[in-house]
Amino acid sequence: MTQVDTAGTAPDVTGPGVTGPGVTEQRETPSGSRPGLWKRGRVLAASALLLGLILLLHASIPNRIGNLGSLVETFLPWFGLFVPVLLAGAVLRRSPLAVIALLLPVVAWLALFGGLLTDRSRAGGDLTVASHNVGADNSDPVGTARALAGSGADVLALEELAADARGTYEKELAKAYPHHTVRGTVGLWSRFPLSDTRPVDVKMDIGPLGDAKPAEVKMVYNRGLRTTVATDHGPLAVYVAHLGSVRVNPRAGLSTGQRDAGARSLGQALAAERNERVVLLGDLNGTMDDRAYADITSRMESAQEAAGDGFGFSWPATFPVVRIDHIMVRGVEPNSSWVLPATGSDHRPVAARISW
Repeated sequence: MTQVDTAGTAPDVTGPGVTGPGVTEQRETPSGSRPGLWKRGRVLAASALLLGLILLLHASIPNRIGNLGSLVETFLPWFGLFVPVLLAGAVLRRSPLAVIALLLPVVAWLALFGGLLTDRSRAGGDLTVASHNVGADNSDPVGTARALAGSGADVLALEELAADARGTYEKELAKAYPHHTVRGTVGLWSRFPLSDTRPVDVKMDIGPLGDAKPAEVKMVYNRGLRTTVATDHGPLAVYVAHLGSVRVNPRAGLSTGQRDAGARSLGQALAAERNERVVLLGDLNGTMDDRAYADITSRMESAQEAAGDGFGFSWPATFPVVRIDHIMVRGVEPNSSWVLPATGSDHRPVAARISW
């Protein structure tokens, strides 16, 4: 038999490079121009942009509801952890839109904290200062005192001194520090003479009930002092402070009223200080990114930010996630700043080397 092909009955053969009557030519579209490619990952992109805006505009987040702004600023460096999470999502979704959007939080985070990733310390210095919240529940005050005495600090501030442990610290630190002063629950130990010592009101009693208490009652739990250290390079005004604690309540949010009042009062005391060279040591119960410390940060420089290595987290001691223990300076230069090994306290000690 004779087989006859006609144009109308030609087989429909498809495939790359095959053309002809009845054949539909198929060409691959470049992956970058596939329809819908730029619509993928729009939620991821929006999340990246929101993260970037939080980092850039954190100071504009209001505190009216649960002190949300201060809460964000307390943990602001940790917001950078969302970047690799979002990046992983963008890669899985194959979303160029989300990847590009991530540039905003990356640049914002590096602008805020990129400098803390390097070692900014330098050799030298005239004086070593240290600060430690020793913890009222410290089960080993003897070991803590001995560790601090061996730290090499010339000037040592202690906060949260329990009444029953005060004698232990005085005994164990006496040899290394012949001069010391204590006001309430804060104290300063020094290799150099001290003078002009006085308490500093950090507003631990707010309102009519606090105003009605006599001075001798308030002094028992006073949490701030100021003294002059007669160093070999001249007088140095040293402030020791332990600001009010912060509480996180699921309903009320971040409770910071007492701490914020203390920060303002401390800022006013620093503004009135006439000595050109000033050091502030203490547990301020917050990070210097928090707007609550504007009266302090506008007048003082953080030794850790200027001359530290890394973020210098100090609390909690077992796994530090924030730096709430600070060394702030004015009129002197920080050469280096570091965190000391953990003691029996829930805080880690912090130290800095300064020069004139």
